[in-house]
Amino acid sequence: MKYLVTFLTFMLTSALAFAQQDAFERFQFHPDLNYNQSITSPADYLGYEMGAEYTFHHQVMGYFKQLEEESDKLSFHKYGTTYEGRDLYYAVISSDENMNNIESIRTANLELASDPESNSINGKPVVVWMSYNVHGNEASSSEAAMQTAYRLVAAADSETANWLDNSVVIIDPMINPDGRDRYVYWYKSSRANILNTDANDLEHDEIWPGGRTNHYWFDLNRDWVWLVHPESQGRIAAYQDWMPQVHMDFHEQGFNNNYFLMPGTTPRNKELPDAYESWSDTFGRGAGEEFDKAGLNYATRESFDFFYPGYGSSYPSVMGGIGMLAEQGGHSRGGRAVTTDDDYVLTLRQRVFDHYLNGVTIVKTAVENKEGLLGYFKNSVSQSSQRGNTKAYILKNNANDYTYQVINMLMQHNVRIERATEEFNQRNAFSYWDGSSSTQNFEAGDFIIKTDQPKHLFVNTLFRNQLQIEDSVMYDMSTWSVPLAYNLDAAWTTNSVGASTELVTEELSYPSGMENSGAQYAYVIDWEQRHAPKALAKLWEMGYNVRSAGRTFSYQGKTYTAGSLIVLVGRNYDKRNEITRDMQKLADEADVVIKGFDTGRMDTGMDLASSDSEPVNKPKVALMIDSPFSSYTAGQLWFLFDQWTEFGIDRIRSGSFNRIDLAEYNVILMPGAWGGLNGVWNESQIEDLKSWVRNGGVLIGTEGSGSWLTKDRSGFTDAELFEAADEDSSDVDEKGYTRYEDREEVFGLERIPGSAFKAIVDNSNPLAFGLPDQLYSLKFGNDGIVPSNSLQTVGYYVNEGEVLASGYASVENRENSKGKAFAAVQNMGSGKVVFLLDNTQYRMFWVGPSRMVQNAVMLLPGF
Repeated sequence: MKYLVTFLTFMLTSALAFAQQDAFERFQFHPDLNYNQSITSPADYLGYEMGAEYTFHHQVMGYFKQLEEESDKLSFHKYGTTYEGRDLYYAVISSDENMNNIESIRTANLELASDPESNSINGKPVVVWMSYNVHGNEASSSEAAMQTAYRLVAAADSETANWLDNSVVIIDPMINPDGRDRYVYWYKSSRANILNTDANDLEHDEIWPGGRTNHYWFDLNRDWVWLVHPESQGRIAAYQDWMPQVHMDFHEQGFNNNYFLMPGTTPRNKELPDAYESWSDTFGRGAGEEFDKAGLNYATRESFDFFYPGYGSSYPSVMGGIGMLAEQGGHSRGGRAVTTDDDYVLTLRQRVFDHYLNGVTIVKTAVENKEGLLGYFKNSVSQSSQRGNTKAYILKNNANDYTYQVINMLMQHNVRIERATEEFNQRNAFSYWDGSSSTQNFEAGDFIIKTDQPKHLFVNTLFRNQLQIEDSVMYDMSTWSVPLAYNLDAAWTTNSVGASTELVTEELSYPSGMENSGAQYAYVIDWEQRHAPKALAKLWEMGYNVRSAGRTFSYQGKTYTAGSLIVLVGRNYDKRNEITRDMQKLADEADVVIKGFDTGRMDTGMDLASSDSEPVNKPKVALMIDSPFSSYTAGQLWFLFDQWTEFGIDRIRSGSFNRIDLAEYNVILMPGAWGGLNGVWNESQIEDLKSWVRNGGVLIGTEGSGSWLTKDRSGFTDAELFEAADEDSSDVDEKGYTRYEDREEVFGLERIPGSAFKAIVDNSNPLAFGLPDQLYSLKFGNDGIVPSNSLQTVGYYVNEGEVLASGYASVENRENSKGKAFAAVQNMGSGKVVFLLDNTQYRMFWVGPSRMVQNAVMLLPGF
């Protein structure tokens, strides 16, 4: 028996080795072409065949630099640096003649993008941009990027020469090097010597948080619009310098899936020209022909929509080009080889080959259709393709909210923004809150974004209150309307704006500075200011005693919001010699306005030293991470405090909870979790956690973790979730008869796929200090808390009228949500449990409610 097992093991190992060897023989990168022998191939540079190993970031960049040295057909350009210090580059590839005139070509292409009516497409090369490895653990694509670049630079055949004569190809070989190297280091540390294709083996089971995301665990493929991170900021600056006609974004999906080729499925962005669909089909058919010849399996049209504009496959389309997606089977579990559910051994070599073949075919198809693609681009950025009758979007000039951040973001996309130089009345100004039309008054300084500009596709896609939704079952969220996401005071109009304006040409800075420097009694920072939480963090760092106003107060005509920070000179007497200097430094570093007071007596409301102001001491905060907590939400919370607030917090693994001393912490912050939290803590630990809260701790549950803290899910508190009434057991649920092929569509109607709900906020509660009394909350799922006398209801969905502001939710879900709380506080002994069922800082662009979690962490321990 022992010998039989040994023999079978040998046979299996040999079969796997042969399968991998067969892959190297089968999937070859056009070896019949004549290649310039003076140009180094990837295999020669790296010392191994493509697909034999995963390549580190520095090696990939080193190979492109080698190509730049060896060929005049390629130039390599740095466009940014990641949080972890890895440089980001893109390559420009074209014929020798084009490269000698590349700046003129680039300028001419930009002129077509910015002034389509006055510029011809004749004689222009088509610009094709290909992006690789935005998800770090979809690692085959950067390998393919090297092989694709080599083919374009080194192949000496007439077809490749024709491609380069008629195109400029831009390759971004690695969008997310921090995530990729995290994955590659993990994989190399986990792989066995003997090839193991069992998907259950360690080398196919990546650990939390995985390599998909960047340093802060953000999905960079959702950040093309919002530009939260340096990777996106640098890439979009480069993209706007080129404005390509064609863009392909290379990804991987689950290893049991065959290759996805264009086109995708519904819903589609109906702002785009109708011809987009046929062009995406043209590219899909072109690649399909080559895949047919090579015997490669693929599928089209069955999945992947391009509705959300922040993808690499959709952002290029709202910029006037043809944005597309490629999805290779494999992903993080692919390893060097993995056995699929139909007993096929999918190798890394094949994954690289498939992406390579698609990449060169994209260039081929683009050149074959050059005039048509340039014509499509010219039409897309001209007014002839604009949908709807919106003439302009108007943003009130509010220096305390996110308006300046939004304006600066739009300028990075080269959106034309004007600022009114006079007061004006605007007829047919529509409200984002309820869609009503009226004549509104606007002030000098308010911002006007007219749709009569080349970026109209982008502007309308971002600012429409509601895009047309043809299919509620979508891959991502159903709304991202900028005024709702950032909770801005804004309107849109169907009439032309007649006010005199000036063009906004420079980045906006938030107000900062000192008023009444050298004050003898106190310094005050209004909590409604955009960067007030950062100021509080810096005050703690400087060692100041700080109080937070529990009520509003006013002095000399100015009203200060609840939560405003008060630094009493008398309570910081040891710093009397440096307080003036420190306050000036604080104003400059935190971008806040600080008001000095020579008296504590206010005109109305509380006085500065009133007992209605509470001391707020620096809390020690634990952010729970690791499974089952969502790395996305954990990353957003970490980023919010680490980058925007500049307040350090501790990240504690869920498995380490039983080893920490709870008494060391004032706040425990729980991100959303997958599948509930019952497995994280045993009964004894839950009782310890309850005792910690009763002794003064603040426990914050966000998203699913907040739902878990209710009576219905864990019994931790007596807060109740809304539950639909139980149906009579004698009735048969008709949905039980739903056909299998219809189940996704039917049951997709029951979920809320990231939609904006109108919400009322009690901003007299410390959890909502600094917020307006209305905002838009981004809702996923159906949970809501039932208000009760034992619960402080801080944020709830409106009771009357339409609750849905934008996106999709069924009538039943909308009615059920009315009046339910998404933000609440329950006292427990001396401590508090905070429920934040909706994400308050989603992807760091839906940030209108984000002050709630800052308040929960920084203010609530003192109240």
